[in-house]
Amino acid sequence: MIGVIGGTGFYEFLDGAGEVVVETPYGEPSAPLTVGSVDGVEVAFLPRHGRNHQFPPHMVPYRANAWALKELGVDRVISPSAAGSLTKEYEPGHLVVSDQLVDRTWGRPSTIYDGPRTVHVSFADPYCPELRPLAVESCRAAGAPVHERGTMVVIQGPRFSTRAESKWFAERGWEVIGMTQAPEAILARELEMCFVNIAVITDYDVGVEGDIPPVTHTAVVERFQARLGILKETVRTLIPRAARTPRSCVCAAALSDAG
Repeated sequence: MIGVIGGTGFYEFLDGAGEVVVETPYGEPSAPLTVGSVDGVEVAFLPRHGRNHQFPPHMVPYRANAWALKELGVDRVISPSAAGSLTKEYEPGHLVVSDQLVDRTWGRPSTIYDGPRTVHVSFADPYCPELRPLAVESCRAAGAPVHERGTMVVIQGPRFSTRAESKWFAERGWEVIGMTQAPEAILARELEMCFVNIAVITDYDVGVEGDIPPVTHTAVVERFQARLGILKETVRTLIPRAARTPRSCVCAAALSDAG
């Protein structure tokens, strides 16, 4: 089964969709999961922020979400998200298949192993090396301008960056900025699920392009919605490609030498 964590617009491409309630040790996930199929592949969809967008980034029940997907039998997770650009080459409207992340969040439960078992999984490459090239191919097949790599710096939110913060991130060579990939990616790794991010660039973050007005939530939503069609087509294309690919990546055996 393929898992998709995204916005409400993704309900529409599932055939034979039905709602499934999953109990987890971490409480309720963001919403009941919707299970259906795409081209004969079983898919579980979960709206990251809830059906009414009631969970801001720092309050998303990330552990419950990851556990619920795993409980249903998901072994690969596609995680579309909105992101800001930290470099002019990554333009609004472009897609980015992230290859690295920098976690600048705090206070978010970021492991399912709180004891008595202690686990230290390898996270050198946070995104699945098998899913990433498939995601790039799917972006191109959908006709989207795509960047094959990018470091996602994950900020706490829900506020946007100051000019000084944005400038510092850009000076480090990081390309994109968002609020939800941590701890989403690490929890997937701890549960031995492959994980890939497809980021939609919605804006230039402040401090990058000189006098560009600071980003606003309204602008982000409008630009994300404008690219939702091509993002959905990308995910629809990726799902069967991912399902046909045997799992031989580090994600599948993440716990084998983790303690």
